[in-house]
Amino acid sequence: MTCYDRRDLGLLLLRLGTGGVLAAHGAQKLFGWFGGHGLEGTGQFMESVGYIPGKASATAAGLAEAGGGTLLALGLATPAAGAAAAGAMAGASAVHAPNGFFAQEGGYEHAATLGLAAAGLAVTGPGRLSLDHVLGHVFDRGWMVPAALGATAAATAVVVGTRNRRLRRQREGEQEVLFEE
Repeated sequence: MTCYDRRDLGLLLLRLGTGGVLAAHGAQKLFGWFGGHGLEGTGQFMESVGYIPGKASATAAGLAEAGGGTLLALGLATPAAGAAAAGAMAGASAVHAPNGFFAQEGGYEHAATLGLAAAGLAVTGPGRLSLDHVLGHVFDRGWMVPAALGATAAATAVVVGTRNRRLRRQREGEQEVLFEE
């Protein structure tokens, strides 16, 4: 008889909660489910906050969230799943950062929490109550953790950096009002 410890149960709960929220969030972007705006509406929003092209950005974010979240919940390919979700949440955090930390003010609290939980799961692993464990950790090797997190960090830095430069150029091109009439 297999006995699972508290750690395995805790990781299962963390994976289901974090993965479920991420999957639902991604489904809002991709399919318009759960009150979301689908690819068209999300694409327009992405363009308005500097992620261009908007529809491609919405697709990438939606796939990282829905795919990464689903895989995290299942405990499958945990390093890649956690890294993808963490990268998407880093991009979301960049959008909300000007509003401060707390979500009630539109800040990055929620995105950062999901991203850190996803990254933590990528590092810790899924536990024994997971498909990775059932499959002998074929998609959850030790070397995959730094590879997945490193590749995602590099890609995220490029995407967010490009967005930030684009927004900075837009602001520099706008003339401030010098005198009120």
